[in-house]
Amino acid sequence: MRNSVGATRRTVLIGAIAAAVGTSLGCELEDSDPDLTQPPFQPPTNLPTQQPTQAPTTSVTQPAAVSGPYGSGVLAPWQTKRRVISDPRHIRLVTAANGVVMFGDSLAIQDTPALTQRLKARTGDLLATHNWAGHPSGPAADALEIWARTYGLPHRILMAVGSNDIFDPPAVAGNVARVMEIVGRRRTVVWVTVAVERPKTVAPDRANSAWVNRQLRAAERKHPNLKLARWAEFLAANPGPPKRYLRDGAHTTPAGQKIRNELIVQALAAAKND
Repeated sequence: MRNSVGATRRTVLIGAIAAAVGTSLGCELEDSDPDLTQPPFQPPTNLPTQQPTQAPTTSVTQPAAVSGPYGSGVLAPWQTKRRVISDPRHIRLVTAANGVVMFGDSLAIQDTPALTQRLKARTGDLLATHNWAGHPSGPAADALEIWARTYGLPHRILMAVGSNDIFDPPAVAGNVARVMEIVGRRRTVVWVTVAVERPKTVAPDRANSAWVNRQLRAAERKHPNLKLARWAEFLAANPGPPKRYLRDGAHTTPAGQKIRNELIVQALAAAKND
């Protein structure tokens, strides 16, 4: 009965998204979670202080000469990549107003200006950001912990990371557990599911994205205050021509940005009174 109700709610949610962004949807989603300990793919051998003025450096590293241990390549050093981080005054303002703090990667850098406007128009909430190109979930959890000690945290935390975890999927479960420990039981975390399928590594990227998402769904079942914004599930339910929603296999097109941001805003709005 619980799975039937959950499926119905997701079907209703997808219909609401379609109405909001002008997209026709018609597929019910399933939660199927095999053993998370085994890899699904075996390789063959804020308001930011300054709005972005150009497309961000690709967060998800392009395939390396070697396939890496999971077939998607190796994550390049992210420490010197582009970042958009709110200034301390704005972070304190958002926290005091019980707005939303966000931790993201280069996809977040690209999409956050539009997300900020959509969230403000829908719920009136302010957004503070810690978006860093190349960030996987581990460094994002580090940043969250520092913010929690320095500024405190509002009721809702948005985690828009995970695309760069396709290079090391087994690390995700521990990083999610750490995030949930930092925020405690009285705050809600909204985490966006992951969809990466770069042209040169489509099969391993899809498999590793699915591996990341299975861990997120398992954590959602364990933690009542963890809610998923189901971006990957939307894409799976709405296959289309290449580059309809993802311009490079990781970052959104304008159409994809609109839908992904709507999923996020709906999840944050639903969590506002949790």
